[in-house]
Amino acid sequence: MEKSRKKWIVAFLLCFLSGGAGLHQFYVGKVGMGILMLLTAGFFGIGVIVDLVLLCTGKFTDSEGYVLTPEV
Repeated sequence: MEKSRKKWIVAFLLCFLSGGAGLHQFYVGKVGMGILMLLTAGFFGIGVIVDLVLLCTGKFTDSEGYVLTPEV
């Protein structure tokens, strides 16, 4: 599976610190999802938790479908 050019740590920190604003979605190029998260406060917090789990398990993708994985 291809790796994204976006940095995992940046996406994780944006999600953890300001997940309700959807900044991590904007960072990876998912503008529509970012606007939706911004308007609903991260799907009332549930979307933020889901995205954190996806980031930690290596299943979070960018707008091109590439996976964000932590650098080892």
